[in-house]
Amino acid sequence: MKKLTILLVAMSMLAACKSAEFHNPISELWYADPEAIVYDGECWIFPTWSQPFDDQLHFDAFSSTDLKTWTRHENILTQDGCSWIRRALWAPASIRHNGKYYLFFGANDIHEGEHGGIGVAVADKPEGPYVDAIGEPLIGEIVNGAQPIDQCVFRDDDGTIYMYYGGWKHCNMGILNDDLNGFVPFEDGAIFKEVTPKDYVEGPFMLKKDGKYYFMWSEGGWTRSDYRVAYAISDSPFGPFERLATILEQDPEIGTGAGHHSVIKVKDEYYIVYHRHPLGSTDGNNRVVCIDRLEFAEDGTILPVKMTK
Repeated sequence: MKKLTILLVAMSMLAACKSAEFHNPISELWYADPEAIVYDGECWIFPTWSQPFDDQLHFDAFSSTDLKTWTRHENILTQDGCSWIRRALWAPASIRHNGKYYLFFGANDIHEGEHGGIGVAVADKPEGPYVDAIGEPLIGEIVNGAQPIDQCVFRDDDGTIYMYYGGWKHCNMGILNDDLNGFVPFEDGAIFKEVTPKDYVEGPFMLKKDGKYYFMWSEGGWTRSDYRVAYAISDSPFGPFERLATILEQDPEIGTGAGHHSVIKVKDEYYIVYHRHPLGSTDGNNRVVCIDRLEFAEDGTILPVKMTK
């Protein structure tokens, strides 16, 4: 009986160790603003390195085939690959196009008259290394009051690739050209159109499901506990985007400041990938990347996300 008890305890400890390997967050290291995308059955997450702005000079990536165990790929983009990056390398967005992998990013936390903005780098593999595709920012000025950060790149069913971007409570959209190095003007000659929903702050993301356009964004302050995700549904990628509800927010038993997300579909299930502050954290940069289920009601609306550990 004693030997059996010892065996059962050992088995229980082994099971606990195995389950501890599969946890939220996906890494205890400080990352934020995760862009998740599936390439050939493998999930990739491209996050911000969550540190003081002057230390944010590289991107890492994570990959997984089961959404449980993750491999970290370090320094996929650095100053060596893009000479105009000097600080605040933020919120990458990934897309595969014409056999190449493109990584869009915000850099330098620019204000009016400063150099930087949204750039684009290219690589032969999702893990890089990435190099600057055009030698200068793709978007290097303030348009419609939107700081050029937090870009989402969305490919519609007809192949059109849209970009939604913007901080400072303003969101713009544009249509990327086939080389992904510029934009196709709208019929009136404008390069960007403002599509800002109510309460929008930053972090736009577009998902298409059952012919509907689900536009999502972050509200509140990224260093605060009230950071959260809201959404709208439209019949068009151009909107209008009328705010419907909050779908992700703090849970006093799990974490605070949950926001700046992306969404992936694996088989028939949707997952939301986001960052949050661990309980008890007092440093705004202390953000970790997590993944949970994103579920829909029968009428197509999004159910509130239940954060897990």
